[in-house]
Amino acid sequence: MELVWGEGEFTEGPVPAADGTILFSDIGNRIMQYDPRTGRTRVFRADSGRSNGMMFDARGRLVVCEGANTGGRRRISITLPNGSVQTLADRFEGKRFNSPNDVAVAPSGRVYFTDPRYVGNEPRELDFEGVFVIQPDRTVKVATRDVEKPNGILVSSDGTTVYVSDNNGQGRRELLAFAVAPDGTLRDKRVLWRFAAGERGIDGMTLDEEGNIYASAASGEAAGIYVFSPQGQPLAWIPTPGAPTNCVFGIGPEARVLYITAPVEEARQAAQQAGRKKYGLYRIELKKRGYHLFPR
Repeated sequence: MELVWGEGEFTEGPVPAADGTILFSDIGNRIMQYDPRTGRTRVFRADSGRSNGMMFDARGRLVVCEGANTGGRRRISITLPNGSVQTLADRFEGKRFNSPNDVAVAPSGRVYFTDPRYVGNEPRELDFEGVFVIQPDRTVKVATRDVEKPNGILVSSDGTTVYVSDNNGQGRRELLAFAVAPDGTLRDKRVLWRFAAGERGIDGMTLDEEGNIYASAASGEAAGIYVFSPQGQPLAWIPTPGAPTNCVFGIGPEARVLYITAPVEEARQAAQQAGRKKYGLYRIELKKRGYHLFPR
């Protein structure tokens, strides 16, 4: 595993762009862009609205979860190819979202996102933490409330299944699968994997071409990327230096390279005088190829 950038405050939401670069969030600060051809990292969007999870839709628009706290706009935004930023949704039935966390775009064009509240003291207007779906006409519906604190989210390549990580430090820590109803809502919940009491649950996730799930989870010596089949069978474990927050495959020549956001290794942290963890972007080459709605 190679550290390619390690100057972040809290990195999250990696996603490949059409040109092969990797965008990722430095939460509370900016969206960064790493270029594997040059090894350089630059600021992609300085005013990120506290960006967290991100994904491109089939039209090449960057869909971003903007969370709560320290400048967070508590919305789903879209960044167009020309760089302009628009609000896709920021309310449900007139009430502001808690803190949009992670996002997944379905082949149908529907946008699913999780809306927990982990940090931030802003008054809450919703009395639940659920999964929402934004329809192609921009109407917002509750996809499911059958979760405690939803975090990572994925849509299968055929659009029939949505995977959700229910990551409540004081409750459930499960990998869930839902069937997609004709109206886009989620039903028929199945628990694919349950982490033991006291273990850190799943944060962000990604898919490979075979539909296997790569989930960033756990901490300490158990920290890493946990790989599950679509049915929840554990297939592999990739250890990481510290608790990972998210992961995604590259594209093109890097279709088998998994990018991971995680803390900078302990040796580097010990050298810091401030005592605060730094987060970065890692990569590791695997045997599988990643799946992306866009770019292919």
